[in-house]
Amino acid sequence: MFTFSAPLRRLIYVLAFEAGAIALSTALLTRLGEGPAAESLGVSVLVTVIALIWNLVFNTGFEAAEHRFRLRRTLWLRALHALGFEGGLFLFTVPLYMGFYGVTFTEAVAMEAVLLLCFLIYTFFFTWGFDRLFPRPPLPARG
Repeated sequence: MFTFSAPLRRLIYVLAFEAGAIALSTALLTRLGEGPAAESLGVSVLVTVIALIWNLVFNTGFEAAEHRFRLRRTLWLRALHALGFEGGLFLFTVPLYMGFYGVTFTEAVAMEAVLLLCFLIYTFFFTWGFDRLFPRPPLPARG
């Protein structure tokens, strides 16, 4: 196990998570978009940039709430974390798929639903494993 300061831990989390996300989303979008991987790689990188920004914003707020309410990272809290993150990302990506792939809103929602399901599982297991390998720093004592 490795212990880092909260900002460094957050940075390591985001970089590792997004590297895996590019690989996973490129494979999924190549299959869903029925096109060459190179085209889907561009969309994956753009989605990753969006997800990176959302990840920083969402996780900063999530950790602030953990500290404020002195929450323990249970499996249920991690499930809530994954749902919140993916739900927010859904709002950003549907318009992107509509524009890039030229699909209808319904088709873009269906594409995102497949990606959402895969990333919901990925997010849950990645974060659970990350917490085991890199435990969060201890909470400061209240005075």
